[in-house]
Amino acid sequence: MGYVAEQKKQESTVILFEITICGRTNFVRPFSNFKEGGIIKRLIAFILSILLVILPLTSCNNITVEKSKKLSIVSTIFPYYDFAAEISKDKATVSLLIPPGCEPHDFDFSPQDIIEINNADIFIYNGGESDSWVESILENIDPSVKVIRCFDYVNPLYEDDSALESEEHHHNETDEEEHHHEEQEYDEHIWTSPKNAINIVNAISREIINTDKSNEDYYSKNCNNYIIELKSLDNKLEQISNQAKNNTLVIADRFPFLYLTQHYNFQHLSAFSGCSSQTQPSIKTVTTIIDYVNENNIPVVFKCDFSSDSFPNIIREDSNAKVGTLYSCHNVTKDMFNKGESYISLMEKNCKILKEAVS
Repeated sequence: MGYVAEQKKQESTVILFEITICGRTNFVRPFSNFKEGGIIKRLIAFILSILLVILPLTSCNNITVEKSKKLSIVSTIFPYYDFAAEISKDKATVSLLIPPGCEPHDFDFSPQDIIEINNADIFIYNGGESDSWVESILENIDPSVKVIRCFDYVNPLYEDDSALESEEHHHNETDEEEHHHEEQEYDEHIWTSPKNAINIVNAISREIINTDKSNEDYYSKNCNNYIIELKSLDNKLEQISNQAKNNTLVIADRFPFLYLTQHYNFQHLSAFSGCSSQTQPSIKTVTTIIDYVNENNIPVVFKCDFSSDSFPNIIREDSNAKVGTLYSCHNVTKDMFNKGESYISLMEKNCKILKEAVS
């Protein structure tokens, strides 16, 4: 389920689905050697979505589904959860499907997640290749559920392939592999730019108001106040970029910040691409970054949230740079969630460390 109850974690490569019908619990292992993404994951999503049809038809008289009087909103990822919560506040129950502390790229959905989506008034998801499993589910959910695909409200950018490890790989690949790379995908981290966040917040607000018109003034006021905060972030980032002495960000990590750098005219030197599963850089990548940092007196080398600092620390030890965290806001840790960290607070931290890095 979303982050209103304990989330079960999958073990190894074997998936067990726990399905309870008429008080009887069964554990089903539909596939082994499960690989995230691709045909298998979409097929599992389709099979699980059939539950939405089967369960209401069972003859269990003791099963009742009772919707809350409050508006029910389910979001797959943290930024949209936070946006919806800021707009609706106490007028809605907002659930986070991928729970705090979970790496979004490693998340495996469950039958409970699908049922939660089906019982929501509004469902918010990102779109893009990583959410292909969502498309299968949406074909079978209750048509009364309002669906917001956030990709529809921004101008998407193609994935950046300039990462040092990507370049090394390109030099060694075959013609067939090069042709494969010609089929570029869109970068999915659209929320990392406050400019995009403003568009998405407005879209979420419109759908919330359309669903609960009785509280339109309340939602509109909250949305307007939140947009003011987002525009303040936007102005800070513009100012930091305009006053930069060296606007190149050195990221000894993955690079999920394409929209942030593109919208605010930052250059970047990164080790890995946005959603890369690589964690170990080559010697060439390490020496390239160290040389660049020393030759250009770079004061800060970045790592991402949810990443190890072992590689950035190698750069730090061989230079005068410090290691700083740049938050992608894709998710937060349980501790951060409990302390009330938000998209705004994390982006404020980004502004602070970015200013130090380029000044």
